[in-house]
Amino acid sequence: MSEDPLKTLSDMASDAHARIQATHENINPVVEVRRGMRDAGIPADVMTLDCLRTRRRITLILHDEQPGTLLYQFVTMEDEVGDNFQSMVLADVSAGTLFDWMQDYFG
Repeated sequence: MSEDPLKTLSDMASDAHARIQATHENINPVVEVRRGMRDAGIPADVMTLDCLRTRRRITLILHDEQPGTLLYQFVTMEDEVGDNFQSMVLADVSAGTLFDWMQDYFG
């Protein structure tokens, strides 16, 4: 795995995004990396996967104080971020994981 977890996660999200578009024409997710938490002084990178059709969002967070861990939650675009994040070891996350999440949650 690369030294930059955000780049690793971005690469996986790009891969999953391409696979989703190739297999599900009704799902066209928008992938965005957000700087808001860092700009607010919180040492974390945030990536959102949005489905404009369903208004659903998957929020992914890489927090500097929890290296090697991906925090994630399934919310709506209106809810933005809640308090209840699930976590998993980043090394266990793959493009396939993100693909499955998008397929199941956005489909």
